[in-house]
Amino acid sequence: MIFDSRHVATSIDRPARAVYAFVADPTNLPSWAHGLANTDVELVDGTWTVESPMGTVTVRFTPPNDLGVADHEVTLPSGEVVTNPLRVVPNADGCDVVFTVHRRDGMSDAELAADVAAVTEDLATLRTLLEDG
Repeated sequence: MIFDSRHVATSIDRPARAVYAFVADPTNLPSWAHGLANTDVELVDGTWTVESPMGTVTVRFTPPNDLGVADHEVTLPSGEVVTNPLRVVPNADGCDVVFTVHRRDGMSDAELAADVAAVTEDLATLRTLLEDG
């Protein structure tokens, strides 16, 4: 496996606690994480399930915390589990949101770049939604 990751970040002019509460709630994924969620997220037998561009996936977030850690594991239709580190870091009156994209086994440079582009777009959507909405 090639160890390779990219950090994608955006600053949001909203309090970190409010941003964390929004991103850590799986039901909000369709409103900002289009690279992951195309439809409403459903809780089925204790597991969050959503239709994504990759097919039906399940999502499991870390337990709620005061540290701004909104890491989540996505189980792909193939059964592969992808860990997505996501942090909301206070910055003055606003915050920074940092998402780490890891290269998965067998992932090409183009596929990694596409994932980074999707996350970049998702974080821009998140910023616009929370600052304007």
